[in-house]
Amino acid sequence: MRHPATKTFTGSRIRHQRTRIGMTQSALALQLGISASYLNQIEHDVRPLPLSLLNDLCDIFSVGVDYFSDTEETRGIQALREILADPVFDMEAVRLDSIQAAMRVAPELCAQFVRLYRAYLLRQEHSAASLLGTDTSSRSLPLDTPDRVEPYEAVNDWVQAQRNYFDEIDRSAERQFDTIRLDEGSPGEQLARYLLDHHGIRTEIDLGLSERGLMWRMDRRHRTLFLSRIIPSESSTFWMAQALGQIEHQGIFARAIRRSRLRESEARGLARVYLTNYFAGALLLPYERFRVTAREVRHDLELLQRHFGVSFEQACHRLSTMQRPGSEGIPFYFLKTDIAGNILKSFSANRFTQSRFGGPCPLWNIFRAFSTPQQVQVQLSQTTDGAVYLNIARTVGRSSISYLDRPRLTAVVLGCSIADAEQLVYSAGLDLNDPRMIIPIGPGCRACMRENCHHRALPMVGHRVDVDNEGRGIAPYRTAL
Repeated sequence: MRHPATKTFTGSRIRHQRTRIGMTQSALALQLGISASYLNQIEHDVRPLPLSLLNDLCDIFSVGVDYFSDTEETRGIQALREILADPVFDMEAVRLDSIQAAMRVAPELCAQFVRLYRAYLLRQEHSAASLLGTDTSSRSLPLDTPDRVEPYEAVNDWVQAQRNYFDEIDRSAERQFDTIRLDEGSPGEQLARYLLDHHGIRTEIDLGLSERGLMWRMDRRHRTLFLSRIIPSESSTFWMAQALGQIEHQGIFARAIRRSRLRESEARGLARVYLTNYFAGALLLPYERFRVTAREVRHDLELLQRHFGVSFEQACHRLSTMQRPGSEGIPFYFLKTDIAGNILKSFSANRFTQSRFGGPCPLWNIFRAFSTPQQVQVQLSQTTDGAVYLNIARTVGRSSISYLDRPRLTAVVLGCSIADAEQLVYSAGLDLNDPRMIIPIGPGCRACMRENCHHRALPMVGHRVDVDNEGRGIAPYRTAL
């Protein structure tokens, strides 16, 4: 069942998709069964998009219904607001309705502005490193090299633009699940047998891999897949699925990357790594089986990981990819961070957007998860755009294997709109209508507009600080009136 669209004026999105596939306005109007003049009015936001045309447009453009909601617009607006908070701009000169209008009329231009600002920050970082005498030779930018976005950021943007769903890869993995019959025994044993029977590849434990910083390594000459001894069984199964993707599905990955706008070899390489991971998750958690089971157990993550033999993180990440047109799951956002607040992964199928140019909000339950390892933290939160989410957070990763071992401390958070909260077991016992249960979170102190937050660590950029010594405010940095 499709989720209803949350916005009906979507002219720029229709025009963008029509141009992308090289279709004329007349040809699209003919397919939709409407006049070209009527379509022209829709594309210029003179007329709203009728719901009767929504499913046809999704099928023609191969996108989900949420593409025509205000999800992408909200993320873009948040990014622009953060950028304009930088002192190099006069934020007070740009009204919020002007930013909203720019995102609606010229989304591609706004995206290029965000790209330019990222390149500016990268240049600033390299300049600061040079002044401090830091060795940046491996990442240096020659003076005659045009500023660029970091490859990992470009890949993240591309994945987000695809709504973290790759249909051809997903369906191929689903078919291979049936071919291998992964549901007829231990997935790890089934995969090991398949690799041996179909590719002559043995799987062995290499005691020295972890010392070299590796979890697995493929020796094609000796046709052996070496796995680290310190990883749990669900991780070794995932690595085998990843290796299978590299062996059998490089053509599918290459087609997906060719359709992207990624041009730099490093970005394309990182994209291939991501798609290999995506295939592994889709193979172990086949779309329709996983979607149906998730709905039956009310998205209980512990039950899902035990049912499919995967990790907590793998179950969370898979839920964030349930955006197959016509068979969508709940739109989740998914984020992974370390204890210092560094964002390691971030994808969103709903309106949620995390800070792109500053640290995350300390009120977020993903940080409380570090104080209660392996225990689920549940939270209702409200972002600065008024949207309310149900968030599930927990630490993930392996345990120490010795006193001197220092495993990385990370946590993940999975969140959905409060409108979908009753479909999750984690809403049990919560009064979803009690505003006192809702924690206000922001995009990071620099860009957050909440003035009286007890947890503000930095002043709001772009606003004067109240330096009146005759009184003390709730927050250490009050905005001058």
